[in-house]
Amino acid sequence: MKSIVLAIGLAMSLSSIQASSGSLTESEAQDQKSYHNPIIKQSVPDPTVIRAKDGYFYLYGTEDTRNMPIFKSKDMVSWEYVGTVFTDETRPAWDGPHSLWAPEIRYINGQYVLYYSWARWGREWESNVGVAVSPTPTGPFEDKGCLIDADAPEIHVKNSIDQFYIEDGGKHYLFWGSFSGIYVVELESDGLSVKRKSDGTPVFKKQVCGNAFEGVNIYKKGKYYYLLASVGSCCVGAESTYRTVVGRSENILGPYVDRNGKNMLDNAFEVVIQGNENWAGVGHNAIIQKDDAGQEWIIYHGYLRKEAEKGRVVLLDKLLWSEDGWPYVKGKVPQEEESYPKL
Repeated sequence: MKSIVLAIGLAMSLSSIQASSGSLTESEAQDQKSYHNPIIKQSVPDPTVIRAKDGYFYLYGTEDTRNMPIFKSKDMVSWEYVGTVFTDETRPAWDGPHSLWAPEIRYINGQYVLYYSWARWGREWESNVGVAVSPTPTGPFEDKGCLIDADAPEIHVKNSIDQFYIEDGGKHYLFWGSFSGIYVVELESDGLSVKRKSDGTPVFKKQVCGNAFEGVNIYKKGKYYYLLASVGSCCVGAESTYRTVVGRSENILGPYVDRNGKNMLDNAFEVVIQGNENWAGVGHNAIIQKDDAGQEWIIYHGYLRKEAEKGRVVLLDKLLWSEDGWPYVKGKVPQEEESYPKL
């Protein structure tokens, strides 16, 4: 009898709670839904992401043998493979056989513009930036050839890869560089060529970081521009020391400094994400994304230490902010589980 009374009492209590609280809102239900890293379990290094006009997120990455894969997602968690940027027939051929690395996607003047690194491992003066365009995020992409020539006298930046495009104050900038300085030039308004003087030299070229960095990515928040980049070894599996770091400036062209005012030209930085017992080589983040609630998210690659042979998989984490205005991921390490973006 006592067990029956207790059961009835418990049922009444639950009914009372449900009656007082009502059914979960869509937002509350989403808060209870969680995902686990990685969000893409195959090797897709150097991710770049855009939220396209159709409402989907599109992610592009390195992987030379696949001509740079394209994935799409409605929620930034579940990704569907939808094709490649190039095919064997449309693959760039303007400077002989190269590898396709580190794509960077933008929507400029009514078309999707994809910047890519046209690189040769160990041949840094032959590693350049190319550009391609498409009317849709899934292509077909039409190659427009070389944008940044590492060995050109007016550029002369060794290892000219890992490019990043940003518009600011009516100007169009391309930042790039890999362990030989991070540089910036101004582009024409279509984003397809360097803006030049009558003598053919860039109207503007500047170094903004020292030689410790690659994978530059800039995010504006409040009065600051935050320059995120990666330092350390990227590509030696579980032994990789790659990590995501940041400096900030009140001017897009710098100087970028750490918390103590030390300059990124002198290789100073603050850590955003680093490896732990489960993850190694966590870096080369995509442009920061916001969900519909305004929460910022960072997408990046890394090795799962126990499965490092599978390559650099893709991770997603909330970007948090310290009281003094510095970005970081909780604990400064990849999260194993997190609530879904609100989309």
